[in-house]
Amino acid sequence: MTDTYTRLVSQGLGKDLAKRLGLPQPAVLRRYTPGQALVNGPVLVQGSTPGADELATTLLSWNLDVRRHAVPGEKLGAIILVLDGLAAPADLEKPVLSAAASLRDLGPSARFITVSRPAAEAGSPAEAAARQGVDGFVRSLAKELRAGATANGILLADEAQSTSPSTLGALRFFLSGRSAFVDGQFLTVSSANGVLPADPDQPLAGKVAVVTGAARGIGAAIARTLHRDGATLVLVDIPAAGDHLAAVANEVHGTALQLDISHVDAGQRILEHTLQRHGRLDIVVHNAGITRDKLLANMDHARWNAVLNINIGAQLRINEALLASDQFRGAPRIVSVASTSGIAGNRGQTNYAASKGGVMGMVRTTAPLLAARGGTINAVAPGFIETEMTARIPFAIREVGRRLNALQQGGLPSDVAEAIAFLASDAAGGINGDILRVCGQNLVGA
Repeated sequence: MTDTYTRLVSQGLGKDLAKRLGLPQPAVLRRYTPGQALVNGPVLVQGSTPGADELATTLLSWNLDVRRHAVPGEKLGAIILVLDGLAAPADLEKPVLSAAASLRDLGPSARFITVSRPAAEAGSPAEAAARQGVDGFVRSLAKELRAGATANGILLADEAQSTSPSTLGALRFFLSGRSAFVDGQFLTVSSANGVLPADPDQPLAGKVAVVTGAARGIGAAIARTLHRDGATLVLVDIPAAGDHLAAVANEVHGTALQLDISHVDAGQRILEHTLQRHGRLDIVVHNAGITRDKLLANMDHARWNAVLNINIGAQLRINEALLASDQFRGAPRIVSVASTSGIAGNRGQTNYAASKGGVMGMVRTTAPLLAARGGTINAVAPGFIETEMTARIPFAIREVGRRLNALQQGGLPSDVAEAIAFLASDAAGGINGDILRVCGQNLVGA
């Protein structure tokens, strides 16, 4: 579960040798620890719209070192390019090339973030072309940046503005080490909802969260991250994983519920257990899932049905129970774990990809139902993550999987957990029905 190569080529003789031989040189990424600075170095805010001015003023109130004009040669922690006033493709040239002049000044693990508007809401073909152009620009730039730097974007839909709470929440997430393995991606702020936490290091304080599949791997990392951020936890996994589940629950001072989520009454049992123990339920993280890989020509009923039933069928049934309950109210949050396999496909995983594609379809269609009660539902789609499962992949295939993204390395379970923790927070209250890839920006596929 460790990437020895990345450590080897990130310093000293190994770094020099890799450079001379033209080998990949993945950087050691800046990951979040409580109390660390939001960004390492000054933040350059570029753009000529009122939204750019308002955002720069807000960032100054965060005690960040904000620049409105580049200082040649000054190492930057981030560049924020506000493009919320585009009317035609020609409008891209001046701000983009102005930002380009400062790219070489970005420091290690720096951030490049755009703030723009969705093409789907444009009033003319020219405006839509300019807005969609931002998408291609950001995804291409993400593949050019080095030393652990990332490029991502925020889309302001409907009435959302550059200083709406969830715009600022998404901006804080992208600037911080929480987004270390998120690259070339966009978050859409679809409303002015959301509340920034009083304590950025405890954004889930007072919340009660359920995590399924929590006994090991990504599920255990989610539990640890939500606990670190202040949540009270109910951890769910199958009885066969009871010992591991109890250990994680003890570690995060939560309660363990041994339950097969494929049972038709799983949603009701989760609700009853959580309400009995804690009197409320604020967050549900659908992490539990299985693989039963086979080429489709060799696929049988048992493999297909098991994967679809657990990976998407169980989520649908649990969500039905949650939505039918008067206790799941007051800005509730649901976050599902999807997969890049459900976006780009993967050989031998037709059943798994269908189930994860199903998760994303469910999220988008359930979003209005949660919005009606002040809540949200979103999904996180991991790419190659260093887990016990990927550690069993043959060495050569594993190395290819690790390097085929813009950051040239596998992600960690904590990277997935950080994205989930953000989407579960009140700061993400204006983000609903979105899919966030945590994949280091895969270089192939969708």
